[in-house]
Amino acid sequence: MNRSLADWQARLEQLLAAREDGDPSHDLGHFRRVWALARRLAAAEAPDADMLVLLAASYLHDLVNTPKDSPARAEASRLSARQAVALLRKTDFPADRLEAVAHAIEAHSYSAGIEPRSREAEILQDADRLESLGAIGLARLFAVSGRMGRRLLDPDDPFAERRPLDDVAFAIDHVKTKLDRLPARMRTATGRRLAGRRLAFVHRFLEELARELEP
Repeated sequence: MNRSLADWQARLEQLLAAREDGDPSHDLGHFRRVWALARRLAAAEAPDADMLVLLAASYLHDLVNTPKDSPARAEASRLSARQAVALLRKTDFPADRLEAVAHAIEAHSYSAGIEPRSREAEILQDADRLESLGAIGLARLFAVSGRMGRRLLDPDDPFAERRPLDDVAFAIDHVKTKLDRLPARMRTATGRRLAGRRLAFVHRFLEELARELEP
């Protein structure tokens, strides 16, 4: 049976519905946004990309959502890839595309450090990293930090001017420890452009925060 992309998207959302764990930063909205970004990047950078592979990888890349402070964090994408293949094998998903889906999922993770070997993997990596930037990126950062019990900022030195950065303790520190690096690590020109724009918004937010914190 040859399903359309829209049919597969509906099927994937149905499969994921039972797996929601209440994490607002990795919910159905996140998967839909990653898919929308992947489509945008593919249209600009790789019109010959396999969109079914990208669709499946966009929706299934976080099946295993290991906490960010877990020692097993770097293994999460490999475990997600394994579970994605097992899940798709129970459907009529084309078997000859499973390996490509698995690789894209494995390589999307910042923590895993796996070099993408396909255009689909590069696009998914960029799309997922764009979700860490801009307004939605800040919203997701604070959601994750709240679930992990991190403070918003250090009240004595909010921007780490006199102390080492510590994004395990303070959410705002994550901008300098990771987010500032993302534009340069994008795999596509469109991804770098969008990342630069979104990071600029993050910096404007920090500027406003600094003004509000002035005594």
